[in-house]
Amino acid sequence: MSLCQTLFSSEFSLLLQESGAIFWQEKDITANMSLCVCEQQALLLEQQRIHQLRNYQASMEAAGLSVSFAGHRPLSRAQSSPASASFPMVVQEPSAKPRFTTGLVYDSLMQKHQCMCGNTTSHPEHAGRIQSIWSRLQETGLRAHCECIRGRKASLEELQTVHSEAHVLLYGTNPLRQKLDLSPMFVRLPCGGIGVDSDTIWNEVHSSSAARLAVGSVVELVFKVASAELKNGFAVVRPPGHHAEESTPMGFCYFNSVAIAAKLLQQRLNVSKILIVDWDVHHGNGTQQAFYADPSVLYMSLHRYDDGNFFPGSGAPDEVGSGAGVGFNVNMAFTGGLEPPMGDADYLAAFRTVVMPIANEFAPDVVLVSSGFDAVDGHASPLGGYKLTAKCFGYLTRQLMSLAGGRVVLALEGGHDLTAICDASEACVSALLGNEADFVSPDWLTHIKGDFTDTVLSEPFSMTSNKNHYNNLTQQQRRTVILYPPWADM
Repeated sequence: MSLCQTLFSSEFSLLLQESGAIFWQEKDITANMSLCVCEQQALLLEQQRIHQLRNYQASMEAAGLSVSFAGHRPLSRAQSSPASASFPMVVQEPSAKPRFTTGLVYDSLMQKHQCMCGNTTSHPEHAGRIQSIWSRLQETGLRAHCECIRGRKASLEELQTVHSEAHVLLYGTNPLRQKLDLSPMFVRLPCGGIGVDSDTIWNEVHSSSAARLAVGSVVELVFKVASAELKNGFAVVRPPGHHAEESTPMGFCYFNSVAIAAKLLQQRLNVSKILIVDWDVHHGNGTQQAFYADPSVLYMSLHRYDDGNFFPGSGAPDEVGSGAGVGFNVNMAFTGGLEPPMGDADYLAAFRTVVMPIANEFAPDVVLVSSGFDAVDGHASPLGGYKLTAKCFGYLTRQLMSLAGGRVVLALEGGHDLTAICDASEACVSALLGNEADFVSPDWLTHIKGDFTDTVLSEPFSMTSNKNHYNNLTQQQRRTVILYPPWADM
């Protein structure tokens, strides 16, 4: 073989080897591409399957059936696979229209409103209140039958429907420089924290956000009920609101959520008649102030009064409104201390003989409830002292549901014994859902204290100022006590 042939043969062999290497490399690339395509197809199939499962679960829950998929970890592969970066993650879109059922609103961010001393046990209005209620509604299965909506912060403009601009800027914004200019408004608490009075704490970082979130959450829920998106509702919110006046925070309250919601109903939805029932054991002085001259809002409060010696000292029976609002402010002011303490029978008598007759005559379009539960048994005298059962509030809720086409919204106010407020919240949400009452007690028929009609339903509470507005409330109705069980006419 010549030298040229030898060189040619060697170069040819080398070329074949290189060609073979290129061939196998291309084959490996093709195989890898095929594998990648398979993985991508598998991922898409998995995402489609999860999407179908979620749609199925949503449809079952909408029908009131609980569906769970044990051991299923949605999108675990997509979260860990690099291939998922090139594909959009499939997310179940929320229903465009909520179920027509009871609405709930809650946000854990409201728990951050707590004293800077770090000791929650010394402050009765603490984060555990709403956390415990929310957990109870989950544990009992009630939450699964409700529509949980998203809350929001109220705007500064919304807050000013009830409160002054200075008040809103001071307690609705965070900049520290604004507080420095008004430092006399804040005090050092015995615990070492900061407050606006001896028991109303202030957290520079979180209090304004929590207070605005409480208001906005109540407003969102109220508007969904008023516009018939939801049947009724319960707002698990804090801090409470009914003591907050136009320019004064007090009694754990900064912004009056229920009053603001009522004002916005008037302004934005042209709601002509609103009933506000306040069954917190303390009088809602802030709410009364907001509507004292407004005949389109009927404010009715059941509270411990003791001749003005129980906080906040307002809410006397002769406080019936002013100007055009005369007759539209009704205070059922319980007097007589705790000998014995008021109980179910007293509140039921007040509802039967005063609240419901007047409310039916007023014929509200929407019912808002400042739903404090500190009248429930379990609260010591400084914070309550009464002996109502939690189930009684469920019954009272059912009574109010007969008004306004059932458009009733409860907003949490006071109540600090965790067992009591959880039991009462459970009873009220169960009532809102339409569950049958199991509250049938012979105690309802036992006795009404002899001084009940003398102290609660006597002059000036006989409503000489109100009778022109509520013709169907007769003298006998105002004087009578329960002579037969309240469920007899259900």
